[in-house]
Amino acid sequence: MNVIKKTFDLGDGRIISIETGKLAKQADGAVVVKMDNTMLLATVVAKKEANEDVDFLPLTVDYREKYASSGRFPGGFFKREARPSDHEVLISRLIDRAIRPLFPEDFHAEVQLLVTLISCDNNIMPDALAGLAASAALSVSDIPFNGPISEVRVGRHNGQLIVNPGVDLLHDLDLDIIVAASEDNIMMVEGEMKEVSENNLIEALKVAHAAIKIQCKVQNELAAEVEKAMPKREYCHETNDEEIQNRLKTEVYDKIYHIATKGTGKKERSEAFDQIKADFIATLPEEEGEEKATMIDRYFKEVHKEAVRNVVLDERTRLDGRKLDEIRPIWGEVDYLPAVHGSAIFTRGETQALATVTLGTKLDEQVIDGAVIEEKINFILHYNFPPFSTGEVKRMTGTSRREIGHGNLAHRALKNMIPNSDENPYTIRVVSDVLESNGSSSMATVCAGTLSLMDAGVKIISPVSGIAMGLIADTKTGRYAILSDILGDEDHLGDMDFKVTGTHKGITACQMDIKVDGLSYQVLSEALEQARRGRLHILGEMEKVIAKPRDDYKSFVPRIVKMTIPREFIGAVIGPGGKIIQEMQRETNSTIVIEEVGEFGIIDIVSSDQESIEKVKNRIKQIVAVPEIGEVYMGKVKNITTFGAFVEILPGKDGLLHISEIDWARLKSVESVLNVGDEIEVKLIDIDSKTGKLKLSRKVLLPRPPRTEY
Repeated sequence: MNVIKKTFDLGDGRIISIETGKLAKQADGAVVVKMDNTMLLATVVAKKEANEDVDFLPLTVDYREKYASSGRFPGGFFKREARPSDHEVLISRLIDRAIRPLFPEDFHAEVQLLVTLISCDNNIMPDALAGLAASAALSVSDIPFNGPISEVRVGRHNGQLIVNPGVDLLHDLDLDIIVAASEDNIMMVEGEMKEVSENNLIEALKVAHAAIKIQCKVQNELAAEVEKAMPKREYCHETNDEEIQNRLKTEVYDKIYHIATKGTGKKERSEAFDQIKADFIATLPEEEGEEKATMIDRYFKEVHKEAVRNVVLDERTRLDGRKLDEIRPIWGEVDYLPAVHGSAIFTRGETQALATVTLGTKLDEQVIDGAVIEEKINFILHYNFPPFSTGEVKRMTGTSRREIGHGNLAHRALKNMIPNSDENPYTIRVVSDVLESNGSSSMATVCAGTLSLMDAGVKIISPVSGIAMGLIADTKTGRYAILSDILGDEDHLGDMDFKVTGTHKGITACQMDIKVDGLSYQVLSEALEQARRGRLHILGEMEKVIAKPRDDYKSFVPRIVKMTIPREFIGAVIGPGGKIIQEMQRETNSTIVIEEVGEFGIIDIVSSDQESIEKVKNRIKQIVAVPEIGEVYMGKVKNITTFGAFVEILPGKDGLLHISEIDWARLKSVESVLNVGDEIEVKLIDIDSKTGKLKLSRKVLLPRPPRTEY
């Protein structure tokens, strides 16, 4: 084995190593990245040739976590890893978004990149190392790759920025982002914040980039040693016809430019561009048009991109006629769906989202059972993107990676604005169905989600809005244009897709993909400031629809009342085999959920009827009550003996009412006064200090007759 290993320090004594040449040697590239006890195996394989008529990069990125890595069994019946979890999909997307732009544009061979967690330290988040592992595998392979890159997590804890913070700090961070970058440029950012300022985000990016530069340098050193034995492969995946390419640009550029300046709608504009391409193809001999269809399509996209970008830079106007910082018209509506707990429509231009809120109990919490993370989540957000939203016909085969990613961004934007359990006893599920899409449906989801939460009466800390920013830059001339509220076409043709969400106070989440080299922090600061103005404008429009959460939940929403009892009484409330709690639920038509938290039992009483809630509360108070000498109780006769009666004064607590304590008069038998099932008032007159037995009296509550009567 020719094992090569490089190590570096994160700057605080934590060591990361990258090793190649020991595992998976039949892959085109394979590395093991190790930090303490966490180890990731990254492998990459690419086909030698591209499939015919493929003019894109067929790249597949999969991140998987082995449960054995943390000494655990997978859940479920089959006890093996199955389809990727949402967490694994999200990390796969982080890797994909960082490395995909760095493959040569003319490289179209199928590539499969796999990153696997094979050993897990419980205090190290492997997602911060996955991008490094993926890039290192590509760097030591013979696959063409314009890297390296790396990814790091930056968190802010008590005002201090930390690179790759431990799991134990994650819940205490007020800024938590993952940044991908090359030695020269930041390429991707995603994360959440607790209303931080734009300057705070910029500072975090600078800290991240400084750490990434070191990691890229180490990868270059590793690749230099490997490449002596394995140079990059040669390939030819595109055929070109310069004559057709030049002719197409000459004939269609001005036409595309003209259409792009007219400020038309999406459908009309798309049809006009399609017609320009069809007219050009019609000028070619039929056989040539069919034979070179893929080539012509590629050339047309290149000219289309150049023309539209120049319109923005030259004319300072947009495809739909807007100014660079202009937001499309907004309208919204709440309480649109009368039978749901909360609903809202948010429409911005040609993008529309319908959001619903459902309020549930602790029983509805989502259980996360991952190899690294085990937790319960009481705020869930799902995003759906049906094909009709873009006027298309597509097969629906389940939740796509894109839907998971967009839903996660909206979830991050809103989750820190959900109040704690004292103010919000519910498990909350928000569902956003995108009904129309032409630019940033994820940001429409944030806005619709906020409106629907306020419609449901959830006392969110602050309303949140979101905006998607774009950038078109000419690195040769230094010209650039920052675009607010971008269209779908501006996303595809631009150099940056930057989504920012926040409240009036600051940023709550962001997602950024940069496709151009040399983006300065100055331009990034301008984009963030323009985004701030845009999202504040959107917040203002949202507040015209509903300015604050409703004072109360809707009448048909089940109410949840919390009670806290000492932990030792949990068993008494549940009863043997659940008898007592089931009886209470059946008699009051309510749901009772008990959770042990430290020294206490936290009880949620759920019912649409306030009277039922009060009945349950009173019953539980009786169960947990401690008998006190001198107190008077309404008891129930449970059993009769020759020497007295046993009376239940509290649930599960019986006391002896001796025959001499039933009445002032002498009784021949207990049955002459009492029967099983009778309810009587009794006073607790003593508790045996050794046995804890209760001694009751009825006669002390009765008028005492004159002495002559006894």
